Amino acid sequence: METLQITHVIYLLSSLLFYPVIIALLFLACWMLVCLGEFARESLQRRKKRFHVRAKYMAQCDALIEAQSGAHLEIALEEVIHDAEQQSTRALDSVRFAIRVGPSLGLIGTLIPMAGALQGLSQGDLPALSGNMVTAFSTTVLGLAVGTVAYVLALVKEKWVREDIQALAFYIERRHDQVKSIPEQIF
Repeated sequence: METLQITHVIYLLSSLLFYPVIIALLFLACWMLVCLGEFARESLQRRKKRFHVRAKYMAQCDALIEAQSGAHLEIALEEVIHDAEQQSTRALDSVRFAIRVGPSLGLIGTLIPMAGALQGLSQGDLPALSGNMVTAFSTTVLGLAVGTVAYVLALVKEKWVREDIQALAFYIERRHDQVKSIPEQIF
């Protein structure tokens, strides 16, 4: 008797999760559409050789080189590279989050209606069975689509981040060498 009550409580709790899971999955799908738009914009800018992130950090490096010298300069330039890496990683975190969470929400959204589908099957209620199965498979497809899109975006964006950080490091190295090669003027 207690086992029946426990399983009924678990069923009720899982049923209560259905709508929050569906809402979260829809929100995540909309977020991926926004990420796709940002990705398309950045892709077009990169094709036109407009690297806004690089330019921002290169300008910071130029300002540091003009204002400082010596060991403090090298530390400040390292901080710029570190800040660029941190900001780029934070921008990727939301996409990486969707890689895992999208399929997980899709699976949860699949399993919850399966209980209703199995109940409809046992009672011979074919409309309830088919309605629950449609919902179950739709959430699976949406969750997998979110995860797949997020994975592809993350792969390309990670490549871009590596290229940007490497280009910034090379730029800093060149600028720093140029400053070192200029002889100090004695007044």
